[in-house]
Amino acid sequence: SVEVKSGYGLTLKDELKMLRAAKALEQERKVKITTTLLAAHALPPEFEGRADDYIEHICQEIIPIVAEENLATSVDVFCESIGFNLEQTERVFATAKQYGLHVKGHTEQLSNLGGTELTARYKGLSADHIEYLDEDGVVALSKSDTVATLLPGAFYFLGETQLPPIELLRKYHVPMA
Repeated sequence: SVEVKSGYGLTLKDELKMLRAAKALEQERKVKITTTLLAAHALPPEFEGRADDYIEHICQEIIPIVAEENLATSVDVFCESIGFNLEQTERVFATAKQYGLHVKGHTEQLSNLGGTELTARYKGLSADHIEYLDEDGVVALSKSDTVATLLPGAFYFLGETQLPPIELLRKYHVPMA
């Protein structure tokens, strides 16, 4: 099984193209591919200074098409100071849930905004990165089925020095991947 995420096209056309290509590959190669919409990965240049408008675009235009065409099973958001704030993330999560899609969070990678707690509250499949996760976030994960996903490749590539709170995750019996 392989997960393919969109999020690098930042236009409706390109997001759909990536997800459709993954679905076609799954059919052609008979490999189980799980697709995740990550349109809320970065702010496209045409939305500079208008992140709320881009989130509205994702919620009103992209998610409905992705759900209608069954192009993804999950929606992911980069909830971070250089990504999207808690309110914007919650808007995407709520819309995804309305369309029957699972949620995932890129959270606490560079700072602690509380995105992991939000992801757990929305019964997210995973909270990814989590280098800056605090004990409150770990407790929230422990009370949910959300998996703490550690991404050492990204950690080392970015030259990070803040390690995820692995001992806290173990203490609270949070599943890790």
